[in-house]
Amino acid sequence: MFNTILFPTDGSPLSDKAAETALAFAQLNKAKLVAISVVQPFPFSPMADGGIVLDASLYEQQMQEASQRAIDKIGAAARAVGVPFEGVVAVSPSPHDEIVSAAQTYHCDIILMASHGRKGLNKLFVGSETQKVLAHTQLPVMVLR
Repeated sequence: MFNTILFPTDGSPLSDKAAETALAFAQLNKAKLVAISVVQPFPFSPMADGGIVLDASLYEQQMQEASQRAIDKIGAAARAVGVPFEGVVAVSPSPHDEIVSAAQTYHCDIILMASHGRKGLNKLFVGSETQKVLAHTQLPVMVLR
């Protein structure tokens, strides 16, 4: 039923835990797992304090390297259990758009992703990439807590 599974990850401990479930689901369905990690560009603020100067290119390089490590970790785990795997690192100011686009590009049948479980006003104001993916895709989405 599910031939290709998309698993977005941010490399957090919660995503690592969800990766175990995604791999087990892929094994159960004899499916390919496509993992994606989206790096958001440096959050430039023209009103920032002049005393602090951050190197945007260094920030993006370090974030891309961290994302690649997260993808590589999932890839190694997939190989260890015999799950076909493809990993993607993307740069976008809108992670949910990149996730939905990747699901189409890789012809995924389902998206499995972790939810950070924000509550109350924090959920309302901060929003959730998971909620945004749910709102912008027609694929089934399994949310792992």
